[in-house]
Amino acid sequence: MIYLKRLQKMRIHSLYRYPVKGLTPERLAQATLSPGRCIPWDRAFALAQGDAKLDPEHPAWIPKSNFMCLAKNAKAAALRTSFDETTGTLTIAAPDGTRLTASPFTPEGRTELTSFLTAFLGEEARHGAEGQAPQFHYFPAHSFCDHKTQVVSLIGLGSLGALEAAVAAPRDARRFRANIYIDDIAPWAEFSWLGREIRIGAARLLVQERIDRCAATMVNPDTAEKDANPVKELQQNFGHVDLGIFAEVVTGGEIRPGDAITLA
Repeated sequence: MIYLKRLQKMRIHSLYRYPVKGLTPERLAQATLSPGRCIPWDRAFALAQGDAKLDPEHPAWIPKSNFMCLAKNAKAAALRTSFDETTGTLTIAAPDGTRLTASPFTPEGRTELTSFLTAFLGEEARHGAEGQAPQFHYFPAHSFCDHKTQVVSLIGLGSLGALEAAVAAPRDARRFRANIYIDDIAPWAEFSWLGREIRIGAARLLVQERIDRCAATMVNPDTAEKDANPVKELQQNFGHVDLGIFAEVVTGGEIRPGDAITLA
């Protein structure tokens, strides 16, 4: 009975998108979900390293190591970015005060963004065997997400709280880069939803799998320093390295913080 009451109370605590793979989260007041798609503009842009196995003519999913990402480039957490849908521009600010606003939709803008990010990465900017340089990309309707299909990621704050209690230290939720954080949910309850649908307003999502965590979670989102090891902490305390779930949008609809989440 207690568990049923928790299910009735579950709500979206906060909602995020990550326009540039590996860079700043943007907190949202609402998002409109579409079947088979991620949250609009989530991981819509990315800097591919020069040795990336990416075919621009036929973009498909490839592992995060092909791109600028926190697992390989912790310093990228120090960049502050914002995407303006109205003007179609992306702004990036570096810790030294340098700043760029450019369009990720034009060749000229992508060239500027490539130069800015490559200069920031310095020696961490990789080149291909034939000298190919890193390149900033946008492909319409494509997402550079960590899943092979477009999904929405969710984390129960009860699970994050269980991790914090186990290590007796806070673990900033931003380390885990979820789209939806769920309030009023028992620890690890979301793991029991695999293969089931959840409802958020008119939207319905099919829960596909647990999210196994990587070295990106080591990076402090404020300092860009590796100051914790959540993967090791999860393994030592819970016998797995998972935190959160992936879900595919089956029926679209608008969602916002405060919306109730129920099992269909």
